Amino acid sequence: MKLSHLDEGGRARMVDVGGKPESARTAVADGVVRMSREAFELLARQAVAKGDVLAVAEVAGVLGAKRTGDLIPLCHPLGLDLVSVEARLEPDLPGVRVTALAKVTGRTGVEMEALTAVSVACLTVYDMMKAVDREIIIDQVKLLSKTGGTRGDWRRSGG
Repeated sequence: MKLSHLDEGGRARMVDVGGKPESARTAVADGVVRMSREAFELLARQAVAKGDVLAVAEVAGVLGAKRTGDLIPLCHPLGLDLVSVEARLEPDLPGVRVTALAKVTGRTGVEMEALTAVSVACLTVYDMMKAVDREIIIDQVKLLSKTGGTRGDWRRSGG
């Protein structure tokens, strides 16, 4: 398989999407932040000194998606139609699961924006909780599905 971000000489390049048709595209990604039971219980009681961790993480995730083109060198900057980020408590981890949905009508997909939204939201949870638990783990950041584009729809099979 030929990598589209490499030219004939093997040098990195931005892909020319100018000839592609515009289409409605979506991407959904998720990830988890695992923490100690004590940190989780503090978070669940909303007793973290820095404030509402989940709300701040959700806003940070939206901002991260909007800045993806600035962070990932060969990623096209996109005028996103929608970014939705949900951070929710998961007692079984214990920790937080973050899910992001990104939508655009354009010539290139929004997988990177959904993944960046999840990553930035997870990092925000880490930042706000690190004083309570230094062993927090950000884990399993992954694309769950995408729609649109010339290669069609895709959904992760299994876990």
